[in-house]
Amino acid sequence: MAHKNILLTTLLTSTLLLADIPDDINASKKVYSEQNWGIGFAVRSGSIPYAAQDDTVSSIVPMLFFENEYIFLHGLESGLKLYESDDWRFSAITRVHYVDIPEEYQNEIQADTNDVGLQARYKMNHDQFIDLEMMSDLDGRTFSNLRYGASLENGSLDYKPYVQLQWNSSKYNSYYYGLNQESVSSDLDTSIGINAKYHIISNFYLLARAEATYLGKEARQSTYVEDDIQGEVYLGIGFFNDKTKERKEKLDMTPYLRLAHGWATPSNLGDILGGDIEKDPYNNQLTSLFYGYPLTDKLFSLPLDFYLTPGFVFHHSSKVQDSTQEYVLAIKAYYTLPLPWKIRLGVAEGFSYANDVTYIEKTEFDEKEYKPSKLLNYLDFSVDVHLGDIFGENLDQLWLGYGIHHRSGIYETSSRFGRIRGGSNYNSVYVQWHL
Repeated sequence: MAHKNILLTTLLTSTLLLADIPDDINASKKVYSEQNWGIGFAVRSGSIPYAAQDDTVSSIVPMLFFENEYIFLHGLESGLKLYESDDWRFSAITRVHYVDIPEEYQNEIQADTNDVGLQARYKMNHDQFIDLEMMSDLDGRTFSNLRYGASLENGSLDYKPYVQLQWNSSKYNSYYYGLNQESVSSDLDTSIGINAKYHIISNFYLLARAEATYLGKEARQSTYVEDDIQGEVYLGIGFFNDKTKERKEKLDMTPYLRLAHGWATPSNLGDILGGDIEKDPYNNQLTSLFYGYPLTDKLFSLPLDFYLTPGFVFHHSSKVQDSTQEYVLAIKAYYTLPLPWKIRLGVAEGFSYANDVTYIEKTEFDEKEYKPSKLLNYLDFSVDVHLGDIFGENLDQLWLGYGIHHRSGIYETSSRFGRIRGGSNYNSVYVQWHL
């Protein structure tokens, strides 16, 4: 199923972050403070409710976190804040929806999707809340949630227990529990769960999540459903703001715009990093524009600059492909080498959604007999030099660099990316302008 939420999330994030740029960019620089941000990786294990030989299936889950007055990225859930007061918050949200089936079928079926809808949150006393959600998957199968939860803290542990009632329409039940083969009437699921984050040291945290869902009567009676209870467990690590320290009110960082042009290569990432780069015989190319929004300037007391970076990528037409678009949302870190001419090393992690699978990916997936996925994990490696150090202060805001634009499925470990091994790589040159 298409994961078009990354497209919508990237566009909304870009628009709202770009709105933060001063109208007169030549005026005195705006001061940016340390943001509420994070990046995490977890292993998810979900029980398979259907009659199958396997009882569980596991997957790697990369997650991004960010929140300001307009938007929030909470790992598996993101949203646009439409209105917020001391008592209420109304949001448009999207949430990852895992469909747990045996691993051997996940590439062909690619059932994982996203739910979208509206959420009303009533904020009660003592960090408790009630959520009412009107939701649908990307194909219009509707359901609603009523959730009671709390945001609690005990020393190094932050945890959010909750209970939830979920009403599923007949269309929803017939697809997810009747497997589109039999009609299943609407009914009510009941869930209980907890999300937890444990602070180890500095910016390092352990992440955990557990949920158990008692399926509704109609779903339990489906021919294809074997278990009455469906469960999932996440265990992982994350890097977040140090909860023992106040966030900085002033960062010596500014947003940036990065314009890049890249050339496809059949070489894999390891070969490229080793200097063994094969030329694409069809010379497929891309042009990209990324925006960087300052998050923080330290990690474990190391001088690392982190940015939230949404991007738009245009893949040019060639003899073997039509032009298409790609949308990226990532977090990027830079380390500046202490040299007379400042040189930075950069790495980014995030998500990439392509409207159409490019030739360079399609040929590799065909060779390995994979069904392509439009949503893949995104990596970016870069090295750039400060032009102001070379040519003088007139170019003080400019950097010139080389980057690797990489999409892949994380070695078949992620059902969200279609259980794919491989992807695509582009070598690029870029100019980066810090506003």
